[in-house]
Amino acid sequence: MKNVLVLCTGNSCRSQMAQGYLESLTDKSKVKIYSAGTNNQPINQRAIDIMKEDDIDISNNTSNNVNEYLDVDFDFVITVCDNAKENCPIFPSKAVKIHYDFPDPAATEGSEDEIYFQFLTVREMIKMFCEDFVEENL
Repeated sequence: MKNVLVLCTGNSCRSQMAQGYLESLTDKSKVKIYSAGTNNQPINQRAIDIMKEDDIDISNNTSNNVNEYLDVDFDFVITVCDNAKENCPIFPSKAVKIHYDFPDPAATEGSEDEIYFQFLTVREMIKMFCEDFVEENL
């Protein structure tokens, strides 16, 4: 069993979207996907809505703190924002660390259309990243 952690600051948008895609792209009997935040916050409703548009339901996910997983032997730790990379605890494991700084769609200001477009853009970036990650590593 491979263990993969997706880590962000709030565990409310980017890491939740990545968890959703990684779970949809992998065999649950061979890969366990976790997501967490260094300062976890409730899951963003817009993230739930934008993922639903791609037939992925993250509405039952939970927002977890990275400290909950210190005893898990991860094979991969993926940080999806610079803040999480800088504040990630040291995991005493063989975990391969992978980093990609996705824009934070929750920080977008503007009209509803502009915010929606940013969530859509980030979702598509995360989807491509996850497809590549699975193809190259799992």
